Amino acid sequence: MDFTASNILLLSLVEAAVSVYFFPQVFPRNALASFYLIFVIVQGTAWCFQKLIIYPFFLSPLRHLPHPPKGFYPLIGHGLILFKRPPGQAFLNILKETENDGLIHFRGVFHADRLLLASPAALADVLVHRSYDFEKPPWARNFLRKFLGDGLLMTEGDEHRHQRKHIMPAFSFRHIKELYPVFWSKSIELCQVVSRELGEKPDKVLDIGHFSTMVTLDIIGLAGLGRDIGSLRNNDDVLIENYEEILEPSTEKAVYFVLHLLFPPWVMAALPWKLNERVKITTGNLKRICGEFVANKKSRMKMESEEGKDILSIMLRSNNFSDNGLVDQLLTFLAAGHETTSSALTWATHLLSTHPEIQTRLRTEIQENIPDRKALLDPNFDIAALLESLPYLNAVCNEVLRLFPTIPVSARMASRDTTVCGHFIPKGTLLQVVPWATNRDPALWGPDSEKFIPERWIDESGRTTMNGGADSNYSFLTFLHGPRSCIGERFARAEMRALVAAFVGEFKMQMANPEEKVRPGGTITSKPIDGMRLKLEPVTWGE
Repeated sequence: MDFTASNILLLSLVEAAVSVYFFPQVFPRNALASFYLIFVIVQGTAWCFQKLIIYPFFLSPLRHLPHPPKGFYPLIGHGLILFKRPPGQAFLNILKETENDGLIHFRGVFHADRLLLASPAALADVLVHRSYDFEKPPWARNFLRKFLGDGLLMTEGDEHRHQRKHIMPAFSFRHIKELYPVFWSKSIELCQVVSRELGEKPDKVLDIGHFSTMVTLDIIGLAGLGRDIGSLRNNDDVLIENYEEILEPSTEKAVYFVLHLLFPPWVMAALPWKLNERVKITTGNLKRICGEFVANKKSRMKMESEEGKDILSIMLRSNNFSDNGLVDQLLTFLAAGHETTSSALTWATHLLSTHPEIQTRLRTEIQENIPDRKALLDPNFDIAALLESLPYLNAVCNEVLRLFPTIPVSARMASRDTTVCGHFIPKGTLLQVVPWATNRDPALWGPDSEKFIPERWIDESGRTTMNGGADSNYSFLTFLHGPRSCIGERFARAEMRALVAAFVGEFKMQMANPEEKVRPGGTITSKPIDGMRLKLEPVTWGE
């Protein structure tokens, strides 16, 4: 039996009662409470000593694995990693400093065993070969469930297989191709809205992050719900306000997330913290809005003669989801569906602003191949074939996604005893899957691994490659791999192609403050802490 604090309290009570009953000459009955306290202290001390010293340093089957040369402190172990920014950079430093054969052992708070997956083989074992031996940690699921409900991202095992099977048709190659006109029309609308905003600003400076959120939320509205949310036309949209509040990359929210990993939900809920109330309000608003979306969609479908192609219509026709289940899926797709590309577009504008020669080359390719951007609005135009054929556009998008994965740090917990790279992994072991570190690992990407070099994605024939010159597909983790990989990867890539092509074709970009050091932050996703302020100059398309 795995002893816990509650086990010790119960066992101490039994021991004290038995001792007083059978040995009254040694343990007087009027001192039961005192003996109970003594038993608790003695056994609690022994338990703490075993958990903190004996097991981790002398008995753990993982203790012989390579470990970081620095960063360990008594009791907190390497726990300060959780607070380091940018998220994932501390793990990248560990990869660089620690020789390993695929696994690096480090210690969490109270010396708990932790593993960093450090090679494609280890990643393949966890994400593909034994994917259902590993689950998202329960405390992470409990925290994310506040915002995402019990949608696809939160389920495990058979329930996850069931949901993914019935949602997958909405993300097929054919269906994504049919959505390209939506992506392009909204990209053009984004450019028009930004142009109007620039007309009112003498300095021509905008925070692009706000506009990125609006356009991607509009796109997921049309593609996911079959309705135009209209965020670009309404700056005060309630969805925008709630998502921007939730996803704001503040220090307070980062601490809030980390504390949820360290303490049980009831402890966090009891804290007199204003953020608890704001989370309750914003998540309540989102659930209410998604419930209204489902009810309205069901009413409209009864009157529509043509079958809708959006994600919600497909799920409704499958008859495999209850109304509450549909609300949970919408919470997931609205959040993940807009945030992935919103973050990527924001970082793309930053990288292109700080690399003007790459920006110019990309604009040349776009305008040479798309002389008239409005021609792509023709329903018969094959937008997918055109955008997917542009090598530099695709190379730039791939490189942005490599350097700035939307979710820079993730984790899995062993749900049973298993193995990774031939090493025994006990049930309950936490394993870090860190896209930020893997995507920038010089052992996988070479000495220029942290530089923005789109050319790494173009082969000698001038075509875009899918591996960026790395030897393994597992060198690129932005969308993960295997049964738990991002179901919307094709959607996100197609959406990003359209947005980057339209925006770069329409505007010349530079940082509002060329000396600014942009700092990635955020709790779950990677966003610039102080926003992304750009100076934009409209260019004439085709010149």
